[in-house]
Amino acid sequence: MSKKEKIAIVGASGYLGEELIGLLLKHPGADITCITSRQHHGKTLEEVFPTFAKCPEAKKIQFTSSDGSNIANSEARFAFLALPHGLATEFALPLFEAGVRVIDLSADFRIKDPLVYKEFYGTEHLATELLQESVYGLPERYREKISGAKLIACPGCYPTSILLPLLPLVQAGAINPQSIVATSLSGVSGAGRKLDTGYLYVECNDNARQYGVPKHRHLAEIEQELSVAANQRVMVNFTPILAPLSRGILTTIYAMPQPGITEVDIARLYQPYLEQEPFIRILDQDHLPAIHHVARTNFIDIAFRLDPRTGRLVLMSAEDNLTKGAAGQAIQNFNLMSGQPETTGLL
Repeated sequence: MSKKEKIAIVGASGYLGEELIGLLLKHPGADITCITSRQHHGKTLEEVFPTFAKCPEAKKIQFTSSDGSNIANSEARFAFLALPHGLATEFALPLFEAGVRVIDLSADFRIKDPLVYKEFYGTEHLATELLQESVYGLPERYREKISGAKLIACPGCYPTSILLPLLPLVQAGAINPQSIVATSLSGVSGAGRKLDTGYLYVECNDNARQYGVPKHRHLAEIEQELSVAANQRVMVNFTPILAPLSRGILTTIYAMPQPGITEVDIARLYQPYLEQEPFIRILDQDHLPAIHHVARTNFIDIAFRLDPRTGRLVLMSAEDNLTKGAAGQAIQNFNLMSGQPETTGLL
């Protein structure tokens, strides 16, 4: 292994920050030199996250304030931004200009059109000059661009679970792209670590509820990427459901196959995933995706069934929203950007 890359994690006290820290502490090619948190400034990693108490670095690594000078002084060459949308732009621009390669886990650079960003996120984009610089961080789709990128926009957890099953079929014209309907069940950690009545234990336990209907924010990037693949404007019906789970996403997608498309054709279109993608598992006809099989891993499991009764194609996927849906995928991007094997620190 070559020298370790110096890493900063901005906004490291949330669920994503904790997941990133846990993965990067074990990563043989990463050296965490800076973690920031306004709330925990001055505390050690061990004090904030006792789960890392046995790690030698946990007593040494100390949270600093979310100040650009702290990041600059750490000599980090890569910065992971684990921040809410709207806030990441404040850090991305000065870091980008300073030559730090940025891996943003917020939504701030996923949407190429600032008008679409404003439509879905309700605010003006504050760094439009960087939108064309950013690369959508879906390795299975943009691997070559990611390798040389200076700014990565990591996909959302829902879009990852929806796009990976759909993109090969949409690209090949195997389904009618205007017929897509998706439903996803998500663990509560997808909402982030925050105080909100709707995410209290007694509100979520023994309960499930839809939200963000009919226009969840993640629709913007889902439709953007499907439209590129289909070479036409694609609109999708999407219903997210908050489920009584700590982590994980289970997605079901319905679409109409084009005339003459068979299960053999669908399997053939997924063959490149089987042969080339280390974190995609295509399940056989005897198995269906389950969150337990992907929890705390960077895998996404995908299955499909062609329903002869209705003529619809049913696509199913399962992933961990904090790993493949966020922190793990971010590290996939980091590995590509730093010239390391893509699976480093993730298998």
